[in-house]
Amino acid sequence: MPKQLAIFDLDGTILDTLADLHQSVNHALSCSGFPLRTLNQVRQDVGNGIRKLIERSVPAGTPDSAAERVYRDFTAHYAGHCADLTKPYPGIPELLPALRRAGFRTAVVSNKADYAVRTLCEHFYPGQFDMILGERPDIPKKPAPDPVFRVLKDLCCSPGDAVYIGDSEVDIETARNAGIPCVSVDWGFRERSLLMQAGGAPIVSSPAELLRLLTGL
Repeated sequence: MPKQLAIFDLDGTILDTLADLHQSVNHALSCSGFPLRTLNQVRQDVGNGIRKLIERSVPAGTPDSAAERVYRDFTAHYAGHCADLTKPYPGIPELLPALRRAGFRTAVVSNKADYAVRTLCEHFYPGQFDMILGERPDIPKKPAPDPVFRVLKDLCCSPGDAVYIGDSEVDIETARNAGIPCVSVDWGFRERSLLMQAGGAPIVSSPAELLRLLTGL
């Protein structure tokens, strides 16, 4: 699969962010007196942006005004705590420079709020990405292809020279909508069986396997 640009999802793909998301969700819920969520519930709820995460976290029938309050409380808390427990997946810190040595450019496209994506990438992977793009009001979220198209345009790359790497059914659909191949990873927030059901292929189980697939080495 020789390519020139590797576009990565963030949560569940290059960073294990689940514990910090879980803590911020429960902080925001507790501020409004709502029931707390388990770690596994939050795992299943992520992938479509913060607003959708909050929508799935509040009790059914919650008024929009109350859900908006939970969203604001989450955002305020997560802005100051997004890197407390977050950590790179093993092998990713070695994968990124290896790809760049092999001639790849690298980028991140995420449904996480843009401020958090930039903060986390600059904290854990400084200088490792040619472009970083999180959720912004002027660009539709994944699985819309728009954020991928923005990266391709800004980096002057054709779809035929790019590959998208992610851990969820949202990523598979995003790549399909953008007309580029997708490599799914099974170390993230979704089980391998779900990725298979969503049409994920190929699916890799380690960054070393991903490097071999992308570079042919």
